[in-house]
Amino acid sequence: MRVAVEAPGAAAASGWRTLEDFTHGAPDTPPRVQCLPGDAFNIIYSSGTTGLPKGIMHSHRVRAMYALLLGAAWRMTPESVVLHSGAIVFNGAFVTLMPAFHLGATYILQRQFDAAAMIAAIAAEKVTHIMLVPAQIIALLDSPHFDAGKLASLQMVLSLGAPLAQRRKDQLNQLLPGRFHELYGLTEGFVTILDKTQAGEIIGRGPMVMQGYWGKPELTAQTLRDGWIHSGDIGYLDDEGYLYLVDRKKDMIDSGGVKVYPRDIEEIAARHPGVAEVAVFGIPHETWGETPLAAIVLKDGAGATAEELRDWINERVAARYQRVNEVLIVSAFPRNAAGKTLKREMRDPYWAGRSTRI
Repeated sequence: MRVAVEAPGAAAASGWRTLEDFTHGAPDTPPRVQCLPGDAFNIIYSSGTTGLPKGIMHSHRVRAMYALLLGAAWRMTPESVVLHSGAIVFNGAFVTLMPAFHLGATYILQRQFDAAAMIAAIAAEKVTHIMLVPAQIIALLDSPHFDAGKLASLQMVLSLGAPLAQRRKDQLNQLLPGRFHELYGLTEGFVTILDKTQAGEIIGRGPMVMQGYWGKPELTAQTLRDGWIHSGDIGYLDDEGYLYLVDRKKDMIDSGGVKVYPRDIEEIAARHPGVAEVAVFGIPHETWGETPLAAIVLKDGAGATAEELRDWINERVAARYQRVNEVLIVSAFPRNAAGKTLKREMRDPYWAGRSTRI
């Protein structure tokens, strides 16, 4: 049915009904609609960092778990003040939105992320909880407006969507101690991890797992098996149960038969004092099939050249096969609406016209 909002008394176009006609004769009492916990709450689309976005179905039960479990995890109360900057069409927004709405906390939404505007809002509104992706945390820390005193009201700084470089974690913990949280999860679900002490695919299950992909039963069957989410990420657990992310399976570089994890190289490159952000991905190589390239965004005022950065990184990586073949200095990374870096948009041009990716 198509309903158009027209001026009172106006005729609707062919194939449409006016809102006045549609609502005429409707009862004054709201309709009684039965809503069960397993019914679909919404279809949220994945961020598309490794491919085309997929419609992910979540139930009312799952969204209730977001409100209850995450509210407790963040120690959120009705007196909390939650700030979110940018799109709320991605699942990451729900990790603070649902508990804030459930508890009756104050929720502030900024149209888009801007480091200076966020700092000003935190100071003015005495914000207690924020959720950011790593690129936004880096922008906040590197902003000329950054002042730890202005952010003193914060009780939680949550990082999700991608791993935050260790150097940046240390910097944040030093400037704002006791606030940093890092959440691992997928739009498909936040999970308890299957016990595994050697690197392998992260598989888990829990009360916040999707119903499936909208209109994609085969992909659902591949990802959701007997209630277990197969994440497509590589990681391992230590003896104390802490999860360590190694990389995404799709980002892994096959160089001469050796598996190279870009994140290992990114952690090294991020230590350079002139590097603001780094993204490593594989490009074609006639001998090795694939070889690492590091795309780098420099800090304002940094004067390092691509050759200097390549040599600096290659002197410090743990193995020869981790050496980068090239460093590409760019002004900014391509991002989706959630602020995540889209490596595939930087990588795909190098592979254009090739029948295989290795």
